[in-house]
Amino acid sequence: MSIPKLGAHVDQEDPIAEAAAREADLSQFFLGDPQGWKGPEIRADATALQNAPIDLYVHSPYVINVATTNNRIRIPSRKLLAQHADAAATIGAKALIVHGGHVLKADDPHTGVDNWRKTFERWHPPLPIFIENTAGGDNAMARTLDRLAMLWDAIGDFNPGFCLDTCHYHAAGEDLASIVDRVKAITGRIDLVHANNSRDAFGSGADRHANFDDGEIDPALIVEVVRQANTPVVCETPNGAAGQGADIAYLRKHLGRTAARSVPTPQAETPTGSS
Repeated sequence: MSIPKLGAHVDQEDPIAEAAAREADLSQFFLGDPQGWKGPEIRADATALQNAPIDLYVHSPYVINVATTNNRIRIPSRKLLAQHADAAATIGAKALIVHGGHVLKADDPHTGVDNWRKTFERWHPPLPIFIENTAGGDNAMARTLDRLAMLWDAIGDFNPGFCLDTCHYHAAGEDLASIVDRVKAITGRIDLVHANNSRDAFGSGADRHANFDDGEIDPALIVEVVRQANTPVVCETPNGAAGQGADIAYLRKHLGRTAARSVPTPQAETPTGSS
């Protein structure tokens, strides 16, 4: 098994330089305010990003929630998601990542699933859209596997991708040792891994990322998720280039050991004519 491309979520100012500072193969970044409703910023360096020597991924703003029954959130969310998809395609990004969203406490979750289906029915994205699992909330569309199955039954025909976040599944109380196979049994795919440790206990519902050597998840378990998924990886861990660079180096080192072990030992040939 070859080592997948490894990278980090970085500042949007110069994602190519940020990748170099981490010895990364890819960068993920925002195209504007992650907590605001303003559309994506026009990039003066769009041509340079299109020709970047690394792969680029864009994360959509956190405020986007196309699942909600609240019209004043859902309708602007659809618009903002489409704007960011167009902007991401313009710079040559591989995909746009978006959280699964949630419905209101009193709502039937099937309504949120239906709102996701309507989003794809009315829109033809210019690049792949990866839906990411979330850490907390009983009303979330992609926190638990049963809810994820409900969602994929409705939107799977539109060929969305899936982004697996290790911290989020740890927070949701899902066993990471088997999570890759269980997710693939539902979605048939994992397109990106967000490899993050967690500051909080298993099942806490808290979304607080930590570096590999400073969290509640055994780093070896994160490596195993990455190994099983065998798809590009983004570290959304703290402490800038130093912290993320160390996490990337840890993955590269330990995945390299796994890859070396997976190479079959050549069998000695039997000489012709021997008995």
